[in-house]
Amino acid sequence: MITTRPLDPGFREQAWQALDGGHFDLVVVGAGVTGAGIALDAATRGLKVALVEQADLASGTSSRSSKLFHGGLRYLEQLNFGLVREALRERELMLTRLAPHLVKPVSFLYPLSHRVWERPYVTAGLTLYDRMGGARSVPGHAQLSRRGALRLAPALRPDALVGALRYYDAQADDARHTMMLARTAAAYGATVATSVQVTDFDQVGERVVGVQLRDVETGATCSVRSSVVVNASGVWTDSVQALSGAGGRFRVRASKGVHLVVPRHRIPSETGLILRTEKSVLFVIPWGTHWIVGTTDTDWNLDLAHPAASRSDIDYILDHVNTVLASPLTHDDIEGVYAGLRPLLSGESDSTSQLSREHAVARSQPGLVSVAGGKYTTYRVMAADAVDLAREDLPGVVPDSVTEDIPLLGAEGYAALVHQLPQLAARSGLPEWRVRHLLDRYGSLVHELFALADAEPDLWEPVADAPEYLRVEIRYAATHEGALHLDDVLARRTRISIETPDRGVACAAEAAALMGAALGWDAERTDDEVDAYAARVAAERESQRAEHDLDANAERLVAPDIRRRSVGRALS
Repeated sequence: MITTRPLDPGFREQAWQALDGGHFDLVVVGAGVTGAGIALDAATRGLKVALVEQADLASGTSSRSSKLFHGGLRYLEQLNFGLVREALRERELMLTRLAPHLVKPVSFLYPLSHRVWERPYVTAGLTLYDRMGGARSVPGHAQLSRRGALRLAPALRPDALVGALRYYDAQADDARHTMMLARTAAAYGATVATSVQVTDFDQVGERVVGVQLRDVETGATCSVRSSVVVNASGVWTDSVQALSGAGGRFRVRASKGVHLVVPRHRIPSETGLILRTEKSVLFVIPWGTHWIVGTTDTDWNLDLAHPAASRSDIDYILDHVNTVLASPLTHDDIEGVYAGLRPLLSGESDSTSQLSREHAVARSQPGLVSVAGGKYTTYRVMAADAVDLAREDLPGVVPDSVTEDIPLLGAEGYAALVHQLPQLAARSGLPEWRVRHLLDRYGSLVHELFALADAEPDLWEPVADAPEYLRVEIRYAATHEGALHLDDVLARRTRISIETPDRGVACAAEAAALMGAALGWDAERTDDEVDAYAARVAAERESQRAEHDLDANAERLVAPDIRRRSVGRALS
């Protein structure tokens, strides 16, 4: 049984001490899902590994996806059978073995609009999808008449379809999944440090032998030696690669994907929707008491840390989803908006929607491995490929990957706890739906939340202006999940920033007080965190009123970066 390590301030301090002058087999740059997956893969092979991230866990692409574990139906249409089969296998592992507490089945309705050819065409694709692994832990696809489809999804206009098919995939909170992946890596011995930026590579001739680091929170610097540096920085791949002074084997192109969040009652339906567009597909995805609607797929060559959704992006999504809805969505229905950047392999097509979702791994020079591209669903395969390639520069014999047999923290014992739901509800005094919500976010780690609330019973109270979450979840994010700033909690440990109409501003003071009690913040620091978060929300709202990317980017960058303010605080 592994020992769970809370990612608390003490853990971060120990991580920095281990990095300062330390030597590792692997230093992984970037703590998105791929980097966290590499750290877990390497640690469970017995390697000494460090995972460093310039911002927060999953702060880039890995918290801004469509939140699906899916095979990718449209890749079948592109005849990319290998990618679909691989993704479906990974989806199955997540549902059954690796993360059943985090990854759940979700159904989609595929409306048909052509009477003759479309049903047999889509049926053939979904039959293949099922046979390739899509119908193992979830039901196979089903045929529906127009009447049957409208019973499931009365939100649809009757004239928008002649029939439909229903099929299943899976979904997860991407930021939580990535965070839990990093915590699992830490439990197996990985050194995990956020707010730590790579500023340069150390080299002997052409060989990379380590990295120079800067603590973004304090301004402190250090050197770390390593046998291999793995560049898993997503859309920053090219800029990290450039630190070595050598060219990479591939380049990465950023594609912006925008999603809207709307209240569940605005789209009456028992199932999600998948709609064809002229460029790709549009999803309407169930998300608790909300829907996620997206996405776009456009080039982005502006600020990588804070991609901005423009009014044009939002209008594009609304225009397309409204072609099938009986009660059209408006801007007033939107609770949240988020924009993320896909790191696509460049040079294959002028259209980002046609760029490959397959990944590439390359040893661009001795001691440096880069991995990019791919899909969230196949992160584990990408991670294994990266560590396999790193073997060339690692001493001794490195065993094969074992992560297909390594459940994430919270998975072990989850099923038993679900069966004990009434007892857990009685112990906490919470309704069973609340406890189920906690189990599906924390799994068997829920006992750590119980311990916090046993000491402070008022932590079982809901957050006043975000009542879907409990106060204990905010505190736990700071004491166990590595959250250093208010934004980390409201945007990633919870999804308050996209699930409440005020984007989390109303509960910011309460959340900051709960965090500050654990992190030792004084009143000035607490106020600074609240002010910075409010400024971020205001800038995002202004960016979403701008018509085009250039203006949206300028509006978004008005907000201060809370991590850049940290150094000034530390020096003063």
